[in-house]
Amino acid sequence: MAILLAPLLVGVPALADGPCRSDRIDGARYTVCSFDLAESDLRLFWRGASGQPYRSFSALAEAVEEDGGVLTFAMNAGMFRTDFTPLGLYIEDGRELRSANTADAPAGVRPVPNFYKKPNGVFYIRRDDAGVLTTERFVDVRPETDYATQSGPMLVIDGAFHPAFIEGSRDRTRRTGVGVSGSGMVHFAISEGQINFHDFARFFRDRLGCRNALFLDGGRGTGLYSPKLSRNDVSWHGGFGPIVGAVE
Repeated sequence: MAILLAPLLVGVPALADGPCRSDRIDGARYTVCSFDLAESDLRLFWRGASGQPYRSFSALAEAVEEDGGVLTFAMNAGMFRTDFTPLGLYIEDGRELRSANTADAPAGVRPVPNFYKKPNGVFYIRRDDAGVLTTERFVDVRPETDYATQSGPMLVIDGAFHPAFIEGSRDRTRRTGVGVSGSGMVHFAISEGQINFHDFARFFRDRLGCRNALFLDGGRGTGLYSPKLSRNDVSWHGGFGPIVGAVE
């Protein structure tokens, strides 16, 4: 069982001009985008009016603009199949478009794919609040939800690291994740270098103060959109599935 350590930093660094900023811990550099849901409009996106997945941040930004808004931030929001369909639970505007995936990894598949490293979890938004729960807990409680996306593994669970994480692991790649601190404060992070799960979880818990955090994707599936940072990343999987975005 993971040992709960005292956080290195109480609270979160002040926001820069806009929601995104650079941060680091133990020499590893991250870009963090934080939102107070009492003041921000965070949504999940998957398919456009044509019924086809957006796949790129540019396509989503154009659709939001056509709707009279401005996309100010976006990040990949969970794992997906080859046709860009979410691999697990997906709720948009209160409608469940994909049900929760509680299956184990396919027999004989090694190493176990990240999504199936139990417990995996769900990030959800409910009006001006948000949360991260293990999938089993979300299915059991079934909170009223406007948006939700399932991914995995969990990074931090009630202040403890996922039990499968190994300090010093050589399994390193770029990673994205989401965590919640306090009431309605949501933090998205993307590593700007290759890190392991243990270090990524530690960043969310000890630097951002998140008692619960969820891995979104890694390697070629990571991506960030931030006009203020001149970022419009491309997925080398041919596109993204679910996307989380902030609209003004």
